[in-house]
Amino acid sequence: MLNRFARALFTRLFTPVARLLLRLGVSPDAVTVVGTLGVSLGAVLFYPRGELFWGTIVITAFVFSDTVDGVMARLSGRTGRWGSFLDSTLDRVADGAVFAGLILWFAASDELVLAAVALACLVLGGVVSYAKARAEGLGMTADVGIAERADRLVSTLVAAGLSGLGVPYVLEVVLWVLAVLSLVTVVQRMTVVHAQATRTVEVPPEVSDRGPVA
Repeated sequence: MLNRFARALFTRLFTPVARLLLRLGVSPDAVTVVGTLGVSLGAVLFYPRGELFWGTIVITAFVFSDTVDGVMARLSGRTGRWGSFLDSTLDRVADGAVFAGLILWFAASDELVLAAVALACLVLGGVVSYAKARAEGLGMTADVGIAERADRLVSTLVAAGLSGLGVPYVLEVVLWVLAVLSLVTVVQRMTVVHAQATRTVEVPPEVSDRGPVA
């Protein structure tokens, strides 16, 4: 949902930044890699120590690279399969780092149930993305779902930041909700792909049991 409503806005906001980076000779791939490193380091260095607010600030500063690199690729005419592959692959790395940081923090705090919930968010989030990619690889679509990547990431970061400011229970509630919604999204995508895979091929109207109509 956030992908659909926010993409146009952020594209307009970051287009000047993308143009500047291109003039400086920076490639979209470099922005993708640096952004992933920034998100990952912010998550694994701050979250396990319970510094949720500052960890979220650092992560947020780098997470918008996911938009900037796409704008740069379009402006420079470098869109292609490699860029899409790199971006999607490193997105999984960044998501994994965010939830891994939270898992380590909960585990260190003896909050094992919440660590398990965060782990469920991590695993199910990966399955959500894989289901779509696998469906597209088989020539089908799986665009449905109520817990897409942007929704999961933004919700988690906002909740972690608020928790770091002392707002109680917000992170716990969000993680439980995300785990359930991610599971629902997996089921939705499996259902849609199953329907496409088993759809009966209709016989063209010009073809009868006796062969083509002359």
